[in-house]
Order: sequence, then C-alpha cells, then structure tokens
Amino acid sequence: MRVQLYNFAYADGPAFEHKVAGKRATLDVVALDHGKAGPLTPAQAKAADALCVYSPNFPVPLPPTAFPRVQVVIRSGVGYDNLDLAGWGAQGVPVCNVPDYGTSEVADHALALMLALTRGTITYHDALRTDPRAGWNWGAAPVVRRLRGATFGVLGLGRIGLAAALRARGFGMEIAFCDPHLPRGTEIAVGMRRVESAAELAAISDVLSLHCPLSPETKGIIGRELLAKAKRGMILVNTARGPVVDLDALHDALKSGRVGAAALDVLPGEPANPDIKLIRAFARRERWLEGRFTLSPHAAFYSPSSVEDLRRKTVETVLDVIEGKPVANCVNAHLLAKNPRGKRKR
Repeated sequence: MRVQLYNFAYADGPAFEHKVAGKRATLDVVALDHGKAGPLTPAQAKAADALCVYSPNFPVPLPPTAFPRVQVVIRSGVGYDNLDLAGWGAQGVPVCNVPDYGTSEVADHALALMLALTRGTITYHDALRTDPRAGWNWGAAPVVRRLRGATFGVLGLGRIGLAAALRARGFGMEIAFCDPHLPRGTEIAVGMRRVESAAELAAISDVLSLHCPLSPETKGIIGRELLAKAKRGMILVNTARGPVVDLDALHDALKSGRVGAAALDVLPGEPANPDIKLIRAFARRERWLEGRFTLSPHAAFYSPSSVEDLRRKTVETVLDVIEGKPVANCVNAHLLAKNPRGKRKR
C-alpha cells in the first residue's frame, strides 16, 4: 500500500512516520514549497492508496477523481475545511481528521490567553521591560478583572470547548454555551447553561471563547451584527479557526469599547497580514489598543507531546482503514451512504 503524505513539512523528515508504519505501507512524501502548495502529479495521484493532508490551508490541487485507488483521506489535524468532502464522498472515500491530539494544549492556551488579558500579564511584562521603575504600575493593565462569578461563554462545546469550560469552572466562573449540534439534555449532563444562538451567548458572556469548526454557518459569525449585541466589555478568545472572526468588525468593536479585549491564536490568513487595520494597529502599538489585544502564532495546539501524538495518530488512522478496520473520526460519513467504500472500482 502506498500512502501519499501531501504537504508534509516537518523539519526532521518522515523517519518517525516510517517507524510507525513499519512494513505495513510505503510512504511517499510531497513537501511544502516555501510555504506554497507542493507539486502533486497525476502519476502520483494514480499510484496512491491513501492520502494524508498535512496543511490546514492548501486544498489538494487535483480532484478526487484523479485518485482512482485512494481508500481514505486523512487530514493531519482537526480542521478539514480545505478538503472536498462532497467530492471524496461521491467517490466513496471517507475523509477523517485527527481531533484528539492537542485537546489539552488548546484548552490550556485559551485559558492562558484569557488570563494574559484579565490578569494584565502582557501589559506588566511590556511596561517593566521598557522601564522597571516607571512600569511598576498596577493600574496600567486596562482589562484586569475578577473572574470568579464571571460568565465564560463557549461557542462549540466539543472536545476542546468542554475541556476549556471545565478549566474555566475551576476559576469559579459560570459556564454558558451554544452548540446546535449537541443533543438536548447535554446541558443537564454537564451542568452548564445552554443558549440557542451565538448572539445570545455573546450578550451574556464576560469572556467568549471560540471552539467551533469552520463551516459556511460559522464563517464570519463573529461579525458586526453579533458584536453589536455583545455584552459591553466582553473579552474574545479565538483558538478555533481564523475566518470565524471578521477582523475589521473586531477592530471597530474594540475601538468603540463594545469589546473590552481580544486574544487571537488564529487568523483568516496566516502569517498575519500587516495591511489589516487591526493587525496594523497592533504592530504600531497604537495607544488605544495597548493591553487589550494579543496574538499568538497558531500555536495553541503545540507541545512536543501533542505533535508526536498527531504524527502517530495520522499514520495509525490511515493504516487501520486500508487494513479494513473500522473508520475512525470520519467527517463525511453523511456523504458516503450511496457510495460505500467497499463498492468502489479498483
């Protein structure tokens, strides 16, 4: 079996993946080309029995019909919006992700971003580094507040959202969530308040933490209309997907004071586009934004342990499928009913 590793770009090469695969499959690597999608020839596509997609941003440059032998596509990560779920489904090919490799890290990071703002650590750090004496000013951080009793809103109570909510509960915060995909009664099981819309959640949240996938329904959901209804002074934390947030709308909501502060680990385009007015204001250290906005470089998932888990689970998932074991974490199951994998022509 030949497994195509598309846009594989780990600096240490695929030795780890080869060790996991052993003699069960042959791994063919196609790497990133200076941050752009790497080449993938029709001949390579025709030879592949499985496809592992490592970039969350670049789509596969050939249509699913170009892969007549592929039995499964694995997105090496959580987000899969760059994959043609319908196209692969029409070919009877399951598309799977790896949703359980960095749950703890992302939940920890969401809380760390919240704390960096609400405890003022980024402001104090910058002030004291500039002048250790003049920076000795408790009031310099503009959004410091007590968390006990505040409402921590979670948009998307999946694995990571729930993990973040449980951590926030440990700070004595009240938890509310919105997730239309969870069955009724989930709120009773987890002992959290459920609301019906993202706007309603924003209206009651002191901190709104985003943990939803990117989809047509969630793209730009944190936009002008929702932010106009947000609780005044709300703090926004996004460790989910960049396009969920309209950055221009967020800029204006921050400048007006409707949003108290924001912390983003993900952006609509990465690395950060310096021409976006919010990013420009941040880079220029405009006074009105100081202490109210922070970025991290899509690093919420990262720890050496989580990366090892991701790399191992990616290979293990693809091997299980091509060896006939049950398909795990299939994200296009609803599209496979009329095109089951076993009926594909070989």
